[in-house]
Amino acid sequence: MKPAPTLSAAFLESAGQSLPKALLELRKQRGTALVDMPLPTRKIENWKYSSKYLKLTDDMASTLPSQGKAFGGQEVPGYRIVFLNGVIQPEASEFPQVDGIRVASFRDLDDQEAAELADQLDNTLDDKAVQLARLNAARFEDGLLIRLEPDAVLDQPLFVIHEVTADASGSAFPRIFVDAGRHSQATLVEEYRSSGSEPVMVNTVTEFKLADGANITNVRLTIEGENVQHIGATGVRQQRNARFESHTVGFGGPLRRHDLQVRLEGEGGECKLNGVVVTQGKQHFDNHTTIEHVAAHCNSEETYRNIAADQSHAVFNGRIHIHQDAQKSNADMNNKNLLLSNGAEIDTKPELEIYADDVKCAHGATIGQLDEISLFYLVSRGIGRRQANVLLTMAFINELVEQIPLQTVRETAHTRLNQFFDQTFQEV
Repeated sequence: MKPAPTLSAAFLESAGQSLPKALLELRKQRGTALVDMPLPTRKIENWKYSSKYLKLTDDMASTLPSQGKAFGGQEVPGYRIVFLNGVIQPEASEFPQVDGIRVASFRDLDDQEAAELADQLDNTLDDKAVQLARLNAARFEDGLLIRLEPDAVLDQPLFVIHEVTADASGSAFPRIFVDAGRHSQATLVEEYRSSGSEPVMVNTVTEFKLADGANITNVRLTIEGENVQHIGATGVRQQRNARFESHTVGFGGPLRRHDLQVRLEGEGGECKLNGVVVTQGKQHFDNHTTIEHVAAHCNSEETYRNIAADQSHAVFNGRIHIHQDAQKSNADMNNKNLLLSNGAEIDTKPELEIYADDVKCAHGATIGQLDEISLFYLVSRGIGRRQANVLLTMAFINELVEQIPLQTVRETAHTRLNQFFDQTFQEV
């Protein structure tokens, strides 16, 4: 039997030493644990459809340089933090100055803060399900700490712009940790983009810890170039009456992968997960979500839409796990998929695992194509066939796009969607 491929030793070489001692020690421990780590293969269930797209060459093992001018200086309706190749750029950033809220680079933490953070990191994700998140823990050069004291409210959204310059092959490992105190509120926007044409990897981890009554909204926009492999993981742990809302919009690439794991650990917790994915050409995008109903009287709502054109491939795997003590749970998952060509492929796998007997749960998935009768109706009313295709395709996802709570993000999504429509639908 052919042995499973393992992570190249090149990915375990020493990284920069600019972090506080406690975080350097954490990183060293995680790196030691990765020696001979098997890489995902199609025999690993949660990588069944994506492993063949994963290309971790030794050229990508080096950390991309963090020197240079960040190109994320555009105005945003809120605060702005800019990462360049995984390292925060203070000169391009605008940090909030709000009572009860601490927003800081990992590199700027004092020894006590760093030690406290080291104890909190890596406690929201299932390592077995997000194997490559462990690589981030072994290689991160910097990170963003967002700590909200009880009752603190961030008065404007915080935009975190992740920029990658692909002038040479390499990798970036950005990281965010959000510690939301009791009844605190904040909106965090993550935007991932790139320049350059060399093959690179972005391996990112974002963790949320929500205390009782905290209310956090997270918007995630992935618009990197065709040369970028993006492997992301988001972990959330919620306590009593906490609310977490997620809006993700992703455009495909050689490999796009996002794992979103939510644990409802306190009674009355709520989460809402919305996602839109668009792929074309030979692109690939894989969304894996998990919602763990651990406590009773919690609600979850999940809605994802995929559109695949040309010879592209989209994957959705959503799992809801109702634990034995999670009585009175209310969970709903819905995944709809649209194929725009005969060569496109979408794989969907909704999972519902229930161990409590007093719950209300539902899940469903559909895959289809544009309705020819609807197209004929629009064309017969004088609308061009291309525009009719665009109207019906946009209608398929517009409900979720319009739920994104920030106009600037909606506008960016619409701009990229229009580019997708221009390339996919030709006037006839």
